[in-house]
Amino acid sequence: MTEQPGRSAPVYPTALGVSSVEAITLLGRDLSGELIGKVGFAELAFELIQLRQPTAEEARVFEAVLVSLADHGFTPTAISARLTYLSAPDSIQGALASGLLGGGSRFLGVSEDTAAFLSDTLAGLGSAPADDAGWDDVAATAVRERRATGMAVPGLGHHLHKQGDPRTPVLIQVARDAGCYGDHLRLFEAVGRAAPTVLGRDLPLNGAGACGAILADLGFPVGIIRGVVLLARCAGLLGQLAEEMRRPIAREIFEDVERHAVYRPLDD
Repeated sequence: MTEQPGRSAPVYPTALGVSSVEAITLLGRDLSGELIGKVGFAELAFELIQLRQPTAEEARVFEAVLVSLADHGFTPTAISARLTYLSAPDSIQGALASGLLGGGSRFLGVSEDTAAFLSDTLAGLGSAPADDAGWDDVAATAVRERRATGMAVPGLGHHLHKQGDPRTPVLIQVARDAGCYGDHLRLFEAVGRAAPTVLGRDLPLNGAGACGAILADLGFPVGIIRGVVLLARCAGLLGQLAEEMRRPIAREIFEDVERHAVYRPLDD
C-alpha cells in the first residue's frame, strides 16, 4: 500500500502472532526462546483461544477433552476423509478438510449445542440453586421447554452407547478432581437425572455433551466450542489418513457401495 501524504500507515492489531526479520513473537513471547520445547500444544491452543495461560488443572482438563474427542473409529467424517483421499491422493488437505466439514448437529456439533443449551438456561436464572434438588427442578423445566419446541435435548442419548457413554463419568471426574467442576456441569448432570421423568425414557448423558459443559465451565465462548472439537478431531482424521496410506480400505468401501447400488424410483 502506498502511503498518501498526511496519512499514517495502517495498523492491524493482534494479540496473537507477529513476525519480523529477527524473530517470531507469539502471545507476546518469543516463540523460539520461550515457547518451543517449553509449552505443550494443548496449553498453547488454550491460550491462543482465550488469551490467557491455563492453570495446570485447566490444562489437564482441556487435554482430557481433546483426547476424548480425537477419534471414534469409522464415523461419517472419517469415512469422508478416506474416500476423498481415494479420489484425490494428491490433496491430503482436501481429505482432511472434507472430514472437518462434516462436523455438524449430528456429529461433532453436539458439544457446542449442549453448551448453548446449558448457557441459555443458566442465563435465565436469578441465582444458582442451593442443592441437587434445586438443580433438578431447573433441569426438568429446561428439558420440558426444549421438548415443547419439538427440538431434541442436546447431550442426551448416543447411537451406540445405549446404556451409558463410557467417556462421560471419566470426564466429569477429571473436572471434579481438577477443581474445574462448574455450573454448566452441575446443570448437565441434573439434566441426566431429570430427563427420564420428563421424557418417559432413559437416555444417557453423552461424552460430547459433557465436553461442551466442561469447555463452557473453562470459559470458552459457546461460538468457538465446535472449533475446539474440530481441533481434536483433526488429529483423529490425520490418523485415519495415515492408516489409509498404510492399509487402504476406501476403495473397498466405494466398490462395495457401487456393487450394491440399485435404481429405485422415489415413489417406489
